[in-house]
Amino acid sequence: MRIVVLTGAGISAESGVPTFRDAGGLWEGHRVEDVATPEAFERDPHTVQAFYDARRRAAASVEPNAAHCALARLEAALGDDVLVVTQNVDDLHERAGTRNLVHMHGELNRALCAVCGARPEWRADLIDRPPCPACGARALRPDVVWFGEMPYDLDRIERAVIACDVFVSIGTSGSVYPAAGYAALASAFGARTVELNLEATDGLMPFDVARTGPASVLVAEWVDEVLAVAE
Repeated sequence: MRIVVLTGAGISAESGVPTFRDAGGLWEGHRVEDVATPEAFERDPHTVQAFYDARRRAAASVEPNAAHCALARLEAALGDDVLVVTQNVDDLHERAGTRNLVHMHGELNRALCAVCGARPEWRADLIDRPPCPACGARALRPDVVWFGEMPYDLDRIERAVIACDVFVSIGTSGSVYPAAGYAALASAFGARTVELNLEATDGLMPFDVARTGPASVLVAEWVDEVLAVAE
């Protein structure tokens, strides 16, 4: 049984990581246009670097919750038949133990060099323009996919979605493409689709199974059910 799990901000919210936008459309007090576009970085790199430096420190201060741990337990049992695709830029999946993982929107703990394209692991601040470990240029930015940029590993994700038997969407609004279209793609190729979310979403198509509630509860329950069948 091949399983693809798509996770969004909702799976990390219970760990204390803020979700993408609040009711006012702000991202941790900032307009998205001011901190999450290439144009914003070109216009005011200091503000953008400070914003992501603060996010990096905040993410390091929280711990994986029961939902992250349940997915790691699923992978430990089923191995490479499980692929987690996350829209999150935190490292909570890794710290919980997940290894077969795609960060389609990049990672807070990596930097991206605008000169040579290197993507080194990075846990310190970037605001003081440290040199790139690969080429020495002081041209590092957060390795986070901003609006208008192409997400990472789309070919790998699409192949996995087409080939999976079960597609699970956890803690994501289903409103940002291309991720929002994966459930419909999986269904078109015969997969069973499952949504585990705090609230039901209005997607392109109804999921075969839709459950609402906290991710820490729903994901653990779902993993228990899958492993009971797999035994």
